[in-house]
Amino acid sequence: MKVLDLQCAHQHVFEGWFGSEDDFHQQLERGLVSCPLCGDQRVEKKLSAPRLNLRAGREEPAAARPEGVTLSNHPAQAELVELQGRMLKAMREIMTSTEDVGERFAEQARAMHHGEIERRNIRGQTSAAVALELLEEGVEVMPLPMLPAVKDTLQ
Repeated sequence: MKVLDLQCAHQHVFEGWFGSEDDFHQQLERGLVSCPLCGDQRVEKKLSAPRLNLRAGREEPAAARPEGVTLSNHPAQAELVELQGRMLKAMREIMTSTEDVGERFAEQARAMHHGEIERRNIRGQTSAAVALELLEEGVEVMPLPMLPAVKDTLQ
């Protein structure tokens, strides 16, 4: 199994697990590799240090590689990866704590605002113009990006 450090054209950094180097290139050519944050398929492999398991059967020291630290010589790289992780976690929390009402979002939000139905946490889709109308009416709405990785677990 090869674990590769990847980066999309928007500078989002993520890991990809592949059976081999050839497997990575075949999946990339078939359009099966995309950024979990933005869905961009313009992905490139970054330089990374290989991990060689030379101590088979022996325990790895606890401080060998702290969680969330990437192998990079770019000082901001670790901060960027941590920020992306926090953003994904927050988006997943929003997904699990809200009801998806789809295209009925504006109708449901207005009905809750006017006390016609019980208030609850909802999410859905509407146009930018309708979202502005809702705000002008005093309905609290907040646009959120729909990130591909929010729907699935990253493994």
